[in-house]
Amino acid sequence: MSHRAATLADVQNQSDTRGIDIDRVGVQDLRYPIVVMDRQRGTQATVAQLSLSVALPHHFKGTHMSRFLEVLNDHRGEVTVRSIPNLLGDLRRRLDANAAHIDVAFPYFMESAAPVTGAKGLMDYDCRVSAELTASGVDFVLGVRVPVTSLCPCSKEISDRGAHNQRGYIDVNLRTGRSGEGVPTVVWIEEVVELANACASSPVYPVLKRPDERHVTMQAFDNPRFVEDIVRDVALRLREDDRITWFRVKVVNQESIHNHNAVAEVEWTRPTLLDPDLADEVLLP
Repeated sequence: MSHRAATLADVQNQSDTRGIDIDRVGVQDLRYPIVVMDRQRGTQATVAQLSLSVALPHHFKGTHMSRFLEVLNDHRGEVTVRSIPNLLGDLRRRLDANAAHIDVAFPYFMESAAPVTGAKGLMDYDCRVSAELTASGVDFVLGVRVPVTSLCPCSKEISDRGAHNQRGYIDVNLRTGRSGEGVPTVVWIEEVVELANACASSPVYPVLKRPDERHVTMQAFDNPRFVEDIVRDVALRLREDDRITWFRVKVVNQESIHNHNAVAEVEWTRPTLLDPDLADEVLLP
């Protein structure tokens, strides 16, 4: 090593006198190959858009941006409920931070078969994992966006022929309880997709032949749903899942006869058990 390289100043590690803590500082819009959990195949390779950050105490001038990439490379791009706490722990240690954050947005692919002919194709779902590690533990949120079809109950009721329908999406964000090892309990992306599809007028498919299109059209007509119906049905099903401690559901219908969209949203936190007499009525996280 040259004398010049050995004496390079560590500017980021210098002190700062302005007295302002920074909540999050790091890197964003980083494209990176990752591996996520796949219920059928074990794992699935995809490409993610990542943000990595830490909390910076007021006395540090800056953080070391290169260390975010070094930690990410050390973990070989695995993004699961089991690996993220270790990755965030390494970030906290390497950057001497009280809190570390990661946000990972990625497409997830599932094979889907048409309802009549069985014609198969790949459906992509926009997914997101957001996690924060502090001294009190890890907070982990899974997000899944599911495209669906909805048919308007009012249009069906008042029209002599047919009813208007549209494509929309169901955004589900959720937290789960902890396993015996302290990591978040797994809820599969596939489970969220299946639940959302069951609450819509009809699922959306990648490949439809004519018999399939006939089936989907009639299925939606027989199953009309407002955004209010969909968001309530999704919320009820999520509340019945003992693993889930919090969720936020947002449903958007991309209206086919209006120049605006319809939207409904529900957020819920599982109540803490306060009265032992309510044990059969209230579920603990």
